[in-house]
Amino acid sequence: MLIDSIKHDLYRIHGNVSLKLFFKSYFLSPGFNYMVWFRITKKFSNPFVKYILYRKSVYFGIDIPYNTNISEGFYIGHFGAIVVNGKSNIGRNCNISQGVTIGQGNRGKNKGYPTIGNNCYIGPGVKIIGNVMIGNNVAIGANTVITKDTPDNAVVVGIPGKVISYDGVDGYINNKIEDMNNESK
Repeated sequence: MLIDSIKHDLYRIHGNVSLKLFFKSYFLSPGFNYMVWFRITKKFSNPFVKYILYRKSVYFGIDIPYNTNISEGFYIGHFGAIVVNGKSNIGRNCNISQGVTIGQGNRGKNKGYPTIGNNCYIGPGVKIIGNVMIGNNVAIGANTVITKDTPDNAVVVGIPGKVISYDGVDGYINNKIEDMNNESK
């Protein structure tokens, strides 16, 4: 499970998996480096690996607690100022950009934590706050603020986020895990 999760995250970057690509990505891609330690910490959860994840968090500016439910194929395009609440849920094949906050709503009808579907693109500076459901195949444009549920295949922009089309994520999500699984057959 741990190795498969890391392979799927690596596949999202290169469209291929090899030891050479692993080391290249580990040392040259801060987002992948962080996710390797995130996956290790989620699996083993001992003080030593928690400390390493904490150090990576400080160094890269990525604050995603190890208890966050993130499915395989998670891709961090650019590191820096990424904050995800530990009770959020993120689906398969999701892209996240710099400056993103996926946070808790503390009161009102949206009190709670976001759930993000499969195959979602979250652009730079996006804020997703409260108990909202982001559907599958959703593209969220830069600096959008989401406080309401978003339907499948939506393209959302603005403050507050408004659906401008139902073209989905075509062209934004590459190297899906499903493609990897089909290639191996």
